[in-house]
Amino acid sequence: MFVPVILFFLIFKYYPMTGLVIAFKKYSFIKGVWGSPWAGLDSFKMIFQSPQIRSIIWNTLKLSGLSIIIGFPIPIVLALLLNEVRKMQFKRLVQTLVYLPHFLNWVIVGGIVVTIFSQSTGTLNHVIEKLFGESYPFLYKEFSWVSIFVASGVWKEAGWNAIIYLAALTSIDQSLYEAASMDGANKWQQTTKITLPALMPTIIIMLILKIGHLMELGFDQVYVLQNNAVSEISEVISTFMYKIGIQQANFSLATAMGLFESLVGLLLVISANRIARRFGQGLW
Repeated sequence: MFVPVILFFLIFKYYPMTGLVIAFKKYSFIKGVWGSPWAGLDSFKMIFQSPQIRSIIWNTLKLSGLSIIIGFPIPIVLALLLNEVRKMQFKRLVQTLVYLPHFLNWVIVGGIVVTIFSQSTGTLNHVIEKLFGESYPFLYKEFSWVSIFVASGVWKEAGWNAIIYLAALTSIDQSLYEAASMDGANKWQQTTKITLPALMPTIIIMLILKIGHLMELGFDQVYVLQNNAVSEISEVISTFMYKIGIQQANFSLATAMGLFESLVGLLLVISANRIARRFGQGLW
């Protein structure tokens, strides 16, 4: 029964990894992967020597880091709040509203963002013009663009990520809350002394997985929201690989960037797990 699973991973997961050899070759369509001449570490030298690529890596770290710092605690808080709701109809309504954005494509979410924040036709700027006489270029200023980028990501995924914490909350022994209530503990004390410690293993696992994706900032979100005015902050590894690999056909450099991104992610996961193991919460 396990044979189909093994075949699936071998064919669709491990075999495509042989294409990583392109990172060490001067690839051309005519000669193919194995016929292209070897280039050694030339593509990797370009990554570390190019100021533009170093800036792109730094942008990726900044945007991804902000998304984790701001977005990671929100699903936990949302799960705690939903867990306290006793009216099932209201709870189901709220859950539906916060889960729904996850199923929307980033093209749709990007259209919503533009509809709200566009300088010429945006809903928000119509109000600002009436109040202050002139609009504000939210999508063309770096600080406001980063804020919108992070906020839109949180809005889209917070509800879906809260499902994991809601599932973990159901496994907590309710007698602990009853005993704490009899001892005079209020809701805040019950949350800090019972709920959060019980959730800590799940939180640590999710944090380790998030850190592992620190370099893998989603292509769809950035590509839909970016524009030339904020290219200095919005150009990240995923968009760079698309432009250099697909548009300019420099597959060797794009593959090298992808391999570098994966190796950094692996090191981050191992490092985060080692730190977590010191507190008895390691993933392995």
